[in-house]
Amino acid sequence: MVRANRWIGTMGVVLLALALCRAALPVARAAEEPVAVPAPLLDNPKAPGPLQTAVIAGGCFWGVQGVYQHVRGSRQVLAGYSGGSKATADYETVSGGSSGHAESVEIQFDPRELSYGEILQIYFSVAHDPTQLNRQGPDVGTQYRSAIFYANESQKRIAEAYIAQLDRAKVFRRPIVTKLERLTGFYPAEDYHQDFLLKNPNYPYIVINDLPKIASLKQVFPGRYLDQPVTAAQSSR
Repeated sequence: MVRANRWIGTMGVVLLALALCRAALPVARAAEEPVAVPAPLLDNPKAPGPLQTAVIAGGCFWGVQGVYQHVRGSRQVLAGYSGGSKATADYETVSGGSSGHAESVEIQFDPRELSYGEILQIYFSVAHDPTQLNRQGPDVGTQYRSAIFYANESQKRIAEAYIAQLDRAKVFRRPIVTKLERLTGFYPAEDYHQDFLLKNPNYPYIVINDLPKIASLKQVFPGRYLDQPVTAAQSSR
């Protein structure tokens, strides 16, 4: 991964997003094939109530954010950092791999329309490959780890039970390596990372690695697919 020491002006911001983020574009390797996983046996029932929040990590946050922006019941989806301190929650530091952060996505969702278990079902099925340790596709390092940052004991129980359920069913050819980590903070990424997939659908990394995830979401979960995506700037209502 290319790192920059100094950037000047608006062009520097653009180059930081495009060059710094994903320097080595894969030529032949596309996104992982989706795996249609069964629904979780343990889940919260859908019911009216205040918006809830889920924080997950599964490689580059561009694609994961893009997936959940197309999920019915999402109200706001932000790219950001979790797992480290506020002081190190910036892209250049996180890209170095020693901050403790993972590129993460925060999903605010309506519990009447979308359950926490359904978020995890999409996560394990189309958002990323949970059997890759500290990497996703061309991106390597602990900042790209597969992780669920649980906000409370209910989320922890659902995630633990679901991972055990999928491992018992041998849904994947390799063991799930997803880490469960207590959520200590979510720090939104820089503005140029927000809605990156929506704003840059022709960027080669997005075309090769992330647009197939959106197509898989529509194919595997047609009832959950939202044609008009929510945006990071959209008010969580």
